Amino acid sequence: MPVFLLPDLGEGLTEAVVVTWLVEDGDTVAVDQPVVEVETAKAAVEVPVPFAGVVTRRHGAPGEAVAVGAPLIEVQPTGFAEPGVTTPAPAQDDPADAGSGNVLIGYGTSSAPPRRAGRRRGRRPVPEHAAAVPSPAPTAVAVISPIVRRLARAEGLDLRQLTGSGYGGTITRRDVEAALAARTAPVPAAPAPDDRPGVRRVPLTGVRRATAEKLSRSRREIPEATVWVDVDATDLLAARAALNARDPARPVGLLALLARFALVGLARYPELNGRVEQDAIVLPDAVHLGFAAQTDRGLVVPLVRDAHRLTTRELSAALAERTARAREGRLAPADLTGGTFTVNNYGVFGVDGSAAIINHPEVAILGIGRIVPRPWVVDGQLAVRSVAQLSLAFDHRACDGGTAGGFLRSVADCVEQPVTALGDL
Repeated sequence: MPVFLLPDLGEGLTEAVVVTWLVEDGDTVAVDQPVVEVETAKAAVEVPVPFAGVVTRRHGAPGEAVAVGAPLIEVQPTGFAEPGVTTPAPAQDDPADAGSGNVLIGYGTSSAPPRRAGRRRGRRPVPEHAAAVPSPAPTAVAVISPIVRRLARAEGLDLRQLTGSGYGGTITRRDVEAALAARTAPVPAAPAPDDRPGVRRVPLTGVRRATAEKLSRSRREIPEATVWVDVDATDLLAARAALNARDPARPVGLLALLARFALVGLARYPELNGRVEQDAIVLPDAVHLGFAAQTDRGLVVPLVRDAHRLTTRELSAALAERTARAREGRLAPADLTGGTFTVNNYGVFGVDGSAAIINHPEVAILGIGRIVPRPWVVDGQLAVRSVAQLSLAFDHRACDGGTAGGFLRSVADCVEQPVTALGDL
């Protein structure tokens, strides 16, 4: 009977939490019909089944986590598949495979074209780690993806010393990262008892768990420094009001203006638009701009790809559209990965400043605090102006303070003289 294994939904994810089943046992399903909604570390996703038939068993109740490569749903074929057939497993030992393993149609990181060989008869090869019939001992340790093997090799980690948490003992990326963290991690104290009066435990799952892991990794790996500057944003507010009065159907938000000025700075200081990979700084030509968005599911960082190609109004519209989709839980994993620089308006929380944590593996994040009336010297005279604080957290491996300060000063100049800046764009 065909067993559909949970595929890698993109960027080497290791598990997904079942949100709700879209089918019941006994239902008839068609090829590519969505059967379950799951929450990954990136987004809520509807997962389609790759073959047709009658549902005989569902694996995982709502709220339970299912590992990538583990059984998700079993389907009795309608007369065209043989018993004991499962979906393909992730490639175990092919070093030329740059993908992320068992990948769902429309997701994943493999650059190879999709294939549907065998669908006509419903035949699919049995993965080594899921086969019921014993096979000869493998020549290499079973991993969920070649990416995991390369990560271990780059860090000098012996995979034979690890115990895999994936289905059938498969070693996942999370296993490797946990082993690397354990090299220098202190011995943890004994956990507090769960039955303490007045105390409740809230498990970190889905987006919140992924955010916690990414932020912890950022603090652990990045030698971070922060610079900041106070700016007179009076003319910025006036410029935004003029733009919106001119075309109220296409309003421009404050974050869009900050993003536009960040793009100006990145053109002058491209060292801040990239990532550190081992012993090299990778600097792409495009700016894939991320921005922090608070949702009921936790903090996410949606992307505006090729932001440098957009006008200010187009950029503002893209930010608003992705914010709405993020809060509705409609972002795909591809909308949340691959960023090169991040902006953040933490002023919406009523705070003046923040030493933000860099969105790993990027090298910088720019933020703006609330804009409030303050005393300010203008042409030698004290006046009340609308003042805000800009801050830039940066990876000191990617650049020195001169570059970071130059970038922040260029953004500050744009904020203080927005008409001049926008006139040159």
